[in-house]
Amino acid sequence: MKFLIFSDIHGCSDSAAFIVQRTNEENPDKVLLLGDILYHGPRNDIPENYNPKKVIEELRKIAPRILAVRGNCEAEVDQMVLSFPCLSQEALVYADGNTIFMTHGHIYNEDRRPECGYTHFFSGHTHLHVLKKKDGITFLNPGSISIPKNGEERSYAIYDDGRIEIRKMEDDSVILEM
Repeated sequence: MKFLIFSDIHGCSDSAAFIVQRTNEENPDKVLLLGDILYHGPRNDIPENYNPKKVIEELRKIAPRILAVRGNCEAEVDQMVLSFPCLSQEALVYADGNTIFMTHGHIYNEDRRPECGYTHFFSGHTHLHVLKKKDGITFLNPGSISIPKNGEERSYAIYDDGRIEIRKMEDDSVILEM
């Protein structure tokens, strides 16, 4: 199985266009969106190219491939305009003998985890990329595709047959891999 994994789009239209472009190039089984799709939120600066309506239009092009979870910036009105479900707080995905727990990260995170038998924990929320193994669980945060924190660059992740890479959006170079 192959997944492209993105978090924290926050209404940034060029990030959404990038997601569609990478989806067309990589041909993944699914595109996993880890929340905060349309709204920038009160704690974030408005990202460059902030255009939630354009994000809606772009993501509609790949909607059948998207599996999304709700971030802390999602609202019920977002579900009215998006063409894929986005209001579940978490999801379980089964791939290559692994159980992946998907969440945004504002409720469950590395320090506050649910007990539901997963091998991988995918979350966003912090806008910082993470790829590590702890207590037998692989933790992934792809970082933010629109508003990275602490001087990081915009990033995303690829899961391909159990192998994970975090890549920079700007030049597609690998930041971390496991």
